[in-house]
Amino acid sequence: MIKLITRNFLWKLLALTAAFGVWLNVANEPELATIVSVPVEYSNFPEDLEISSDIVGTINVEARGPAGQLRSLHDTRIAAVIDFANVRAPGERTFTLTRAEVDLPRGIDLVRTIPAQLRFRFERRATRAVPVNVPFSGKMPAGFSVAGVDIQPPQLRIGGPESHVLGAVKLTSDPFDLSNITGDTEQTLAVYAPESEVRILSEPRVKVKIRVERKR
Repeated sequence: MIKLITRNFLWKLLALTAAFGVWLNVANEPELATIVSVPVEYSNFPEDLEISSDIVGTINVEARGPAGQLRSLHDTRIAAVIDFANVRAPGERTFTLTRAEVDLPRGIDLVRTIPAQLRFRFERRATRAVPVNVPFSGKMPAGFSVAGVDIQPPQLRIGGPESHVLGAVKLTSDPFDLSNITGDTEQTLAVYAPESEVRILSEPRVKVKIRVERKR
């Protein structure tokens, strides 16, 4: 037993001295506080539900600890993780942010988060097809007019929170430019959803053909 203790005794003594020096240096560091902005991440998102309220992307975290550790906190990958495992039905849910949600490095204490709670409204996920509206821009040359418009496909399927999907009246394409058009023309136009909560499930494009006639 004595041989085990005395073997490489000098190296062990140096390692112990170095460890003590590090501890002493940390122990003598002043304790400071800082506020950092961290992203919010979501886990166990319910498959048949959607968030219909504003989604929070970042929060501010006030932390306290030794000065040396706090200085490196801004370069540390920290996130607030919200677990939706217990969300199983539509409605409003409140999540309080604690040390369990914000994984700070050892030795750093969580003072508070700003905001301290996050509240979300969940709705059933819905889909349906809505018509595409095609606006026109520019002016056709004198003596010509639009005789007919064909949009393919005339409708696109959208998805999102139920209330937003049911309230969506139409989608809108980029304008069809009529400038200098004197004959039948086709353009492929991008389509967008006016509401950010609603997304287009199919390719967000339509082909628009117009028939042009000469005025008499």
